[in-house]
Amino acid sequence: MLETSARLLRLLSLLQMHRDWTGPALAERLGVSTRTIRTDIERLRRLGYPVDATPGVAGGYRLGAGSSLPPLLLDDEEAVAVAVGLATAANGAVTGIEETSVRALAKLEQVLPSRLRHRVQALTSATVHVPTPGRSAVDAGVLTTTAAAIRASERLRFDYETHSAAAARRAGDAAAVMSRREVEPHRLAHWNGRWYLVAWDIGRADWRTFRVDRMTPRTPNGRRFTPRTVPESEVAERIQRGVGAATWRYRATVRVAAPATDVRARLPAAVTVEADGSNHCVIQVGSDTPHMLTLYLGLLDADFEVLDAPELAAHLRATAERFRKAAGEN
Repeated sequence: MLETSARLLRLLSLLQMHRDWTGPALAERLGVSTRTIRTDIERLRRLGYPVDATPGVAGGYRLGAGSSLPPLLLDDEEAVAVAVGLATAANGAVTGIEETSVRALAKLEQVLPSRLRHRVQALTSATVHVPTPGRSAVDAGVLTTTAAAIRASERLRFDYETHSAAAARRAGDAAAVMSRREVEPHRLAHWNGRWYLVAWDIGRADWRTFRVDRMTPRTPNGRRFTPRTVPESEVAERIQRGVGAATWRYRATVRVAAPATDVRARLPAAVTVEADGSNHCVIQVGSDTPHMLTLYLGLLDADFEVLDAPELAAHLRATAERFRKAAGEN
């Protein structure tokens, strides 16, 4: 049987591991009686740990949130992960928390055992932070406000700078207008150096993906809502599809002489692929320039026909002429 102090630490670790524990389950894990579990729970409460108890057959114990932060029990790998995460945050991935992250990291390193401190220092000293081109920092307040709305299932209202408005602002157009949105926020995601929100847009009655760095929340939040059931894999696909299509300056509808399944496997999620018979498909594709789109389509290694994109068709003819001359044809 574990000694009292060691047993308390083990009990605390179990409570931090899962949300709910029954008394018998804890007793079995620790090799003690349920009465001892009740006694140890009271000891933890006196030490400042807010352990909630629910009576009855289906009841149990849960580590709640207290008004003050009690000591946190971490194993070696968890402590190293937290330290590395704080060091990463200190590099400015999220604005507004760099200094806080540095202070928290300093406190953590003071209490880390020497063996763990050396692991963290070795990792951080051997790692260089390379800024991501085009990455936009996110205000920590906007990020936490959005996360809180998701957790509370509250509608989120915000002003949003669309892709076209952002381009107009960069061009010096002072008349660029922010779009007013009200959404049911679903998930936050960090991808390619940016934060995105996937949400159900109330005004457009459809799912939308928003860049968080372009959002300006309006308080208070809207009314509560019942969250919609969406598979996590679909959320990730929506982000990839929405982010890719939103940055296209040139778009084209193209018929490809290949089965839809084969073409879909070669293209990113942002491209829409629809079957057109068993051996053809129609794709909605885009890029920053007609030149990039021409090269992109050439990589499909299949015959294709441009259905709607005059700029692309003209560029294809010019590229074909250049390649013909390169092949030595007159």
